[in-house]
Amino acid sequence: MVETTDRMRALLAGDGIVLAPGCWDALTGLLIEQAGFDAAYVTGGGMAYSRLGRPDIGLMGLREIADIVTHIRERVSIPLIVDGDNGHGNALNVQRTVREYERAGADVIQLEDQSLPKRCGHLAGKALVSADEMVGKLHAALDARRDMLIMARTDAIAVEGFEAALDRAERYVEAGVDLLFVEAPENDEQIAEIARRFAGRVPLLANMVEGGATPIRSTEQMAGFGFKVVIFPGGTARALIPALQGYLASLKLHGTTGPWRDRMLDLKGLNDVLGTPEMLAEGARYDAAALAAPSTRKGTGTDGDD
Repeated sequence: MVETTDRMRALLAGDGIVLAPGCWDALTGLLIEQAGFDAAYVTGGGMAYSRLGRPDIGLMGLREIADIVTHIRERVSIPLIVDGDNGHGNALNVQRTVREYERAGADVIQLEDQSLPKRCGHLAGKALVSADEMVGKLHAALDARRDMLIMARTDAIAVEGFEAALDRAERYVEAGVDLLFVEAPENDEQIAEIARRFAGRVPLLANMVEGGATPIRSTEQMAGFGFKVVIFPGGTARALIPALQGYLASLKLHGTTGPWRDRMLDLKGLNDVLGTPEMLAEGARYDAAALAAPSTRKGTGTDGDD
């Protein structure tokens, strides 16, 4: 989507910092947009949780993810940063992934240097491809994209150490990526050093994971370090699950939603969120009665000389 990708470029070039919560389907993306955020992060973890009821350990496939992005883009008009994992294979797989995700509506694709099978960046036991292989994959991604932004992520801090992660990040920046994501810095000193080394050269993304390896910092704090994008990818699920567990426990105990009603939407409230009245009004334009009165419709082309 050229229009939303241009908006993402403007956000990266403008003042301030981009805060992107995590979504995994059209509904969570819609709620993020309605809450006033400028961008959303399409989280691979969230897709695995919601689609499979499984952890983020590389179980989701390229086609499954592209289909989800398509549904989100159809409903959501803000820029989408999409978790592309490790591109689902080698350089040729990366090129297909880039083309499929861009066609689906991604504005930024995140590609990481983990080997297969990959896993959440804040889980132990990660393994990496060589820096040389990753550089080749990034060049393949850059050659395959039409307009989408390419973000390189390195998971090397937990595997090879902090200095090795910086060395890898340097090579990825030199390859020409549009954004950089050094995953799981362990303290403010590492956060500051990443910014010192790369801020001003390429927009930096930080990942805030409650209970993860990186200390949770606010967007203002991360902007102070020199970061340009902050994502809270799993926070959506970690907020939703306790609420749903509470609702289900109450329903099981009481046999009715009554005690929980003040924490729920009624049917009208749900339909207002979804835009049901607007959709029904749009559909009514094409009912038989409306079609019988073409002068009341706009955009029909009936007023020309065709």
